[in-house]
Amino acid sequence: MSLKYVTFNVVDGIARVTLDRPDKLNALNYQMFCEIRRVQKMIRRDANIHAVILSGAGGHFSSGLDVRSVMKQPLQAVKLLFKWLPGNANLAQQVSLGWQRLPVPVIAVIHGHCYGGGMQIALGADMRYASQDADFSIMEAKWGLVPDMAGLVALRSLLPRDKALELTLTADIIQAEDAQTLGLITRVSADPMADAIQMATRLMHTSPDAAAAIKASIHRSWSASVRTLLARESWYQIRLLLGKNSRIAALRQTREPDKPWHPRQNGW
Repeated sequence: MSLKYVTFNVVDGIARVTLDRPDKLNALNYQMFCEIRRVQKMIRRDANIHAVILSGAGGHFSSGLDVRSVMKQPLQAVKLLFKWLPGNANLAQQVSLGWQRLPVPVIAVIHGHCYGGGMQIALGADMRYASQDADFSIMEAKWGLVPDMAGLVALRSLLPRDKALELTLTADIIQAEDAQTLGLITRVSADPMADAIQMATRLMHTSPDAAAAIKASIHRSWSASVRTLLARESWYQIRLLLGKNSRIAALRQTREPDKPWHPRQNGW
């Protein structure tokens, strides 16, 4: 499958991923979902990639799901939502959760609209840098839908429950400064792309194996019990100290994200 709606290139160890359907404000059709997932898998397999910058073409990140496009072909909706087990991630959820499960830091650069499915994808990034004109909405309730693209995985660690409910139930559009005050985004910047490139370059000077372990530890232990957190920290540290820290052998295994994480099976 060639890439039509997502552009992907790697320069000096930094992967640039761009949602590229500007005539539709980067609204997500079925092919975009497939292409995002394909790019995530390509990044996982490439040990030369040390950071990812995720953005949207044409002045907007993404206006959300292209409902009309998807519903024109009901089979596409089925493919987006299908999963073998309830606890697995379907394709719609993988395009958000997949960024968290990469062994490299992912920075979302957000201009203009970041609504609905676009917001869910941005929540999958490790950091979100936004322009001053960016606006945000968890918009699914406006269309009578439940946010079902796994954005809640990140949202529950970013916002208090009442604020998350307020934003999700009202589908309100909020400006970048308010989103930063809430903790929804990392920073507001006059030039978020330049800031993202600067951060990605800084990350290139740290150990990629330590970065992979730190990211895995934080994402998997953030809501875990103290005992689980302590055990996981010790396990990662021992792996690093013993030199058994290859991202290729460990976190870069071609592993379906739906499968339970087990250190003996996955090297970490």
